[in-house]
Amino acid sequence: MPLSEHEQRMLEQMERALYAEDPKFASALEGSGLRTYTRRRVYQAVAGFLVGIALLMAGMVAKQVWLSVLGFLVMLGCAVLAVTGWRKAPKPGEQPAGTPRQAGRDGRSAR
Repeated sequence: MPLSEHEQRMLEQMERALYAEDPKFASALEGSGLRTYTRRRVYQAVAGFLVGIALLMAGMVAKQVWLSVLGFLVMLGCAVLAVTGWRKAPKPGEQPAGTPRQAGRDGRSAR
Protein backbone atom coordinates (compact mmCIF):
# COMPACT_ATOMS: atom_id res chain seq x y z
CA MET A 1 0.00 0.00 0.00
CA PRO A 2 1.63 3.27 -1.08
CA LEU A 3 2.07 6.12 1.36
CA SER A 4 0.12 9.33 0.99
CA GLU A 5 2.00 12.47 -0.03
CA HIS A 6 1.80 13.79 3.54
CA GLU A 7 3.25 10.54 4.93
CA GLN A 8 6.02 10.57 2.31
CA ARG A 9 6.95 14.15 3.25
CA MET A 10 7.04 13.26 6.95
CA LEU A 11 9.18 10.20 6.25
CA GLU A 12 11.60 12.25 4.14
CA GLN A 13 11.86 14.85 6.92
CA MET A 14 12.65 12.14 9.45
CA GLU A 15 15.24 10.67 7.08
CA ARG A 16 16.92 14.06 6.59
CA ALA A 17 16.94 14.61 10.36
CA LEU A 18 18.57 11.21 10.87
CA TYR A 19 21.25 12.00 8.29
CA ALA A 20 21.88 15.40 9.89
CA GLU A 21 22.03 13.96 13.40
CA ASP A 22 24.12 10.83 12.75
CA PRO A 23 25.28 10.38 9.14
CA LYS A 24 27.46 7.34 9.94
CA PHE A 25 24.54 5.45 11.46
CA ALA A 26 22.19 6.47 8.65
CA SER A 27 24.60 5.26 5.98
CA ALA A 28 24.97 1.96 7.84
CA LEU A 29 21.22 1.42 7.52
CA GLU A 30 21.27 1.66 3.72
CA GLY A 31 21.09 -1.20 1.23
CA SER A 32 24.51 -2.79 1.75
CA GLY A 33 23.52 -3.99 5.22
CA LEU A 34 20.33 -5.49 3.83
CA ARG A 35 22.28 -7.23 1.07
CA THR A 36 24.65 -8.71 3.62
CA TYR A 37 21.76 -9.86 5.79
CA THR A 38 19.92 -11.58 2.93
CA ARG A 39 23.13 -13.19 1.64
CA ARG A 40 23.81 -14.56 5.14
CA ARG A 41 20.22 -15.82 5.33
CA VAL A 42 20.61 -17.66 2.01
CA TYR A 43 23.86 -19.27 3.19
CA GLN A 44 22.17 -20.40 6.40
CA ALA A 45 19.30 -21.87 4.39
CA VAL A 46 21.75 -23.81 2.21
CA ALA A 47 23.47 -25.17 5.33
CA GLY A 48 20.06 -26.14 6.74
CA PHE A 49 19.22 -27.86 3.46
CA LEU A 50 22.38 -29.97 3.81
CA VAL A 51 21.40 -30.84 7.39
CA GLY A 52 17.98 -31.89 6.05
CA ILE A 53 19.64 -34.20 3.53
CA ALA A 54 21.71 -35.73 6.35
CA LEU A 55 18.56 -36.27 8.43
CA LEU A 56 16.76 -37.82 5.47
CA MET A 57 19.63 -40.23 4.81
CA ALA A 58 20.05 -41.06 8.51
CA GLY A 59 16.34 -41.86 8.73
CA MET A 60 16.60 -44.15 5.73
CA VAL A 61 19.66 -45.97 7.13
CA ALA A 62 18.11 -46.30 10.61
CA LYS A 63 14.73 -47.22 9.08
CA GLN A 64 13.05 -44.42 11.02
CA VAL A 65 10.35 -42.91 8.82
CA TRP A 66 9.73 -39.98 11.13
CA LEU A 67 13.39 -38.92 10.89
CA SER A 68 13.27 -39.06 7.09
CA VAL A 69 10.07 -37.01 7.05
CA LEU A 70 11.65 -34.47 9.41
CA GLY A 71 14.70 -34.25 7.14
CA PHE A 72 12.47 -33.67 4.12
CA LEU A 73 10.54 -30.93 5.93
CA VAL A 74 13.78 -29.23 6.96
CA MET A 75 14.97 -29.40 3.34
CA LEU A 76 11.70 -27.97 2.06
CA GLY A 77 11.65 -25.13 4.59
CA CYS A 78 15.26 -24.18 3.91
CA ALA A 79 14.69 -24.26 0.15
CA VAL A 80 11.77 -21.86 0.54
CA LEU A 81 13.87 -19.55 2.75
CA ALA A 82 16.75 -19.58 0.28
CA VAL A 83 14.56 -18.79 -2.72
CA THR A 84 12.57 -16.03 -1.01
CA GLY A 85 15.72 -14.54 0.53
CA TRP A 86 17.48 -14.54 -2.83
CA ARG A 87 14.55 -12.84 -4.58
CA LYS A 88 14.28 -10.12 -1.91
CA ALA A 89 17.97 -9.24 -1.98
CA PRO A 90 18.47 -5.81 -3.59
CA LYS A 91 21.02 -5.60 -6.37
CA PRO A 92 24.05 -3.31 -5.95
CA GLY A 93 23.04 0.31 -6.52
CA GLU A 94 19.34 -0.53 -6.30
CA GLN A 95 17.12 1.12 -3.71
CA PRO A 96 15.69 -1.37 -1.14
CA ALA A 97 11.95 -2.02 -1.43
CA GLY A 98 11.03 -0.40 1.90
CA THR A 99 12.63 2.99 1.27
CA PRO A 100 10.52 5.87 -0.04
CA ARG A 101 11.18 7.51 -3.38
CA GLN A 102 12.22 11.13 -3.49
CA ALA A 103 9.53 13.64 -4.38
CA GLY A 104 9.31 14.33 -8.09
CA ARG A 105 10.97 11.09 -9.14
CA ASP A 106 7.71 9.30 -9.82
CA GLY A 107 6.24 12.13 -11.86
CA ARG A 108 4.21 13.68 -9.03
CA SER A 109 5.12 17.00 -7.55
CA ALA A 110 5.46 17.50 -3.82
CA ARG A 111 3.00 19.98 -2.32
